[in-house]
Amino acid sequence: MNKAALRTFVLGAAVTFIAPMALAADISGAGSTFFYPIASKWADTYKKDTDIGLNYQSIGSGGGIKQIKAKTVTFGASDKPLKIEELNEAGLTQFPAVMGGVVPVINVDGINPGDLVLSSDLISRIFLGQITAWDDKAIVALNPSAKLPKTKIAVVHRSDGSGTTFLFTDYLAKTNSEWREAVGANSAVEWPTGIGAKGNEGVAGVVKQTKGSIGYIEYAYAKQNKLTYTKMINKSGGTVAPEADTFKAAASNANWDSAPGFYVILTDQPGAQSWPITGAVFVLMYKQPSDPATVGEALKFFDWSMSAAGAKQADDLDYVPMPEAVVKLIQASWKANIKDKAGQAVFK
Repeated sequence: MNKAALRTFVLGAAVTFIAPMALAADISGAGSTFFYPIASKWADTYKKDTDIGLNYQSIGSGGGIKQIKAKTVTFGASDKPLKIEELNEAGLTQFPAVMGGVVPVINVDGINPGDLVLSSDLISRIFLGQITAWDDKAIVALNPSAKLPKTKIAVVHRSDGSGTTFLFTDYLAKTNSEWREAVGANSAVEWPTGIGAKGNEGVAGVVKQTKGSIGYIEYAYAKQNKLTYTKMINKSGGTVAPEADTFKAAASNANWDSAPGFYVILTDQPGAQSWPITGAVFVLMYKQPSDPATVGEALKFFDWSMSAAGAKQADDLDYVPMPEAVVKLIQASWKANIKDKAGQAVFK
C-alpha cells in the first residue's frame, strides 16, 4: 500500500468511525513518521476485524510527545524514548511497539540500491559539509568499483522534531567525536549544512526529486518510494544491507528487562550482521488516563499488534516485531502502570 493510500485509509477509518455506535471506541494517536506505515497497516486490518478505527497523525516524534503531554490524543509515538525521570514528571509510561531501521538514501546517477557502501566517518563528514562531491577520494577509496559522478552532494535532513533524526544523530555521535562535539544527538539539531524537509515522507520526496542528494529515512519509506539505499559498515566491521535480518541482529542485543521505562537505544550495536542505525518506536500513555475506556481500547489494539497476526504484518514491511518475552514484559507493565481513578488496571 503506498503512502497516499495509507493516509487515505486512516482518514477514511476516522470518518467511518465517527458514527454514533463507534464513537466510544475512537483511538487517536500522533507522532513518529517512522511508525506510520506499520501503524496504518495494523489499523487497516484491525478495523476490518473489530470495527474499531485508529486516527494516527504522522507529525514526527516531537509533535507526538507534545500532543500526549497536551492530552489531545490517546497515545503519542516517538522513536526517541523518554528517560524514566521525564516520564514520571509528566505522569506518563512508555513501551516499545515495534523495531526497525533508519537507512541512508541517495539519488546519484549510475548508482543502484546497494551499490554504494558508506561508513559512519563518511556520513559524518558529508553531513558536516566536509565532503561535498560524490567523486571525493574518501568515497572512492571505499567504493573502488563504483562509477561515481562529479556531482555536488545535496544533504537533506529533517526540519521537524524527529525521532528518526535522534537515531541518526545518536549513531553519528557515538561513532564520530567531531560530530559529537559539533552537533551532538537530539531530535532537533543545528545542522551544519543541507536543506530540511518535514517527516520521513518529506525527506523521501526531496531525495527522490534532487539529483546528487543524500538523506536518511525509515526503511519502509525507502521501499515504498523505490529509493536507492546504501550499505553500511557496522561496529564489528561487517558490510551490511538494510533488511529485516540485519535489523533483527541489532535488536537481538537489546536488554529490555533491565531497562527502567524500557529506555533502550539500539544504534551502533555489535555483531557482524547488525544494522548500525536500528531503533524502536515507543508509545506514550498516561498512567492515570482521563478516559480509561479509550485507553483500554488502545491497549487492546497494541496487544493485537504484538500477536502473531500483527507480527506477520510487521515482518512484511521489514519492521522487527517485539519478541514474545518482551511482549509479556509490556503486558505486565500495562497492568502495573496504567490504572483508572479507582486503582484498577485498564488492561484486562
